[in-house]
Amino acid sequence: MANLHFTTKHANAATVQRTWYIVDGTNQTVGRIAAKIAAILRGKNKAYYTPHVDCGDYVIITNAEKVVLTGKKMDQKLYDHYTGYPGGLKEEKAKDLIKRRPEVVMERAIKGMLPKNRLGRKLYGKLFVYVGENHPHAAQKPQELKF
Repeated sequence: MANLHFTTKHANAATVQRTWYIVDGTNQTVGRIAAKIAAILRGKNKAYYTPHVDCGDYVIITNAEKVVLTGKKMDQKLYDHYTGYPGGLKEEKAKDLIKRRPEVVMERAIKGMLPKNRLGRKLYGKLFVYVGENHPHAAQKPQELKF
């Protein structure tokens, strides 16, 4: 019988290889695309995924204003924030927020799918969401990502 010893490879800062991806948000459902992008930011698409290490890639989302919500979510979904003052809870419908700041809808959907700790904040820093086709990351030569 052969003596087979396999060791698990754990990723660390020296072994992680990062890639830049670009995603077009045109006619993409917010929740479906957010789940896939959150997995890429975590590094779950890599063979050496390690839960406590940042092994994810950078993701650029363009055309954030053209994403879609299914059902009646445009009229019924509420985004809220607290101003910090007494009685300062502000609510806004999804259709109004997409008109005013369309990138926030994608950012909040993806951020909600990341860990709520230091690692999650670091992963969120690798997400870039833009309105329209243009972005300042052409020098990184991002690869097109289709879903």
